[in-house]
Amino acid sequence: MTSTPATAPARRVPRPRADALRNRERIVTAAREMFVEFGSQVPYDEIARRAGVGNATLYRNFPERTDLVHEVVLSLMARVTEVAERAAEEEEDDTFAALRRFTLGAADERVGALCPMLDGAFDKDHPDLIAERDRLEEAVQGLVHRAQQAGRLRTDVGVGDLMVALSQLTRPLPGSGCAAFDQFVRRHLLLFLDGLEAPARSELPGKAATLEDLRRDSCSS
Repeated sequence: MTSTPATAPARRVPRPRADALRNRERIVTAAREMFVEFGSQVPYDEIARRAGVGNATLYRNFPERTDLVHEVVLSLMARVTEVAERAAEEEEDDTFAALRRFTLGAADERVGALCPMLDGAFDKDHPDLIAERDRLEEAVQGLVHRAQQAGRLRTDVGVGDLMVALSQLTRPLPGSGCAAFDQFVRRHLLLFLDGLEAPARSELPGKAATLEDLRRDSCSS
């Protein structure tokens, strides 16, 4: 009688230590802040200093700058998605208030100032980014759809219109610092939001912009 060979026990993959995870989060937070202030080419030494970690820790987590930019973009999308989901929960009975809360909350995440990073040399089709992008789009599409179904949002606009305006109105003008520009952001976003409410006060040219339109135009440019 032949014996069946024993199955080797599966190797347990060690989980990152809590302090290592905290260091990684501090690095991503510091990088996101400094990318807004100085652009994505800010020196690694400065990011490490603001994060309160050593250079070796930064390089161990993100050996290439594209790795760090990838993580910052992923973090930004996740944070904006959470803003959309919280807005839907906290303003469940007022669909336009939920849309307003999301728009202003996304502006606080400095979406427009970070958008230039999306033109950087990193893998925009990475599965992690696609999954987070899909989650974000679903959350924002839900806000727009519910507001339109309730008759609070004009029907000739789409999610793409909202995201383009959010990006443009929160991006500092060339030569102006973010701090000097911040005073105008909420003011102009509220003016824009007033124009989204139904009933519409004007007839818009063209058609409502979808997120697919934005991706297609970006790829062809």
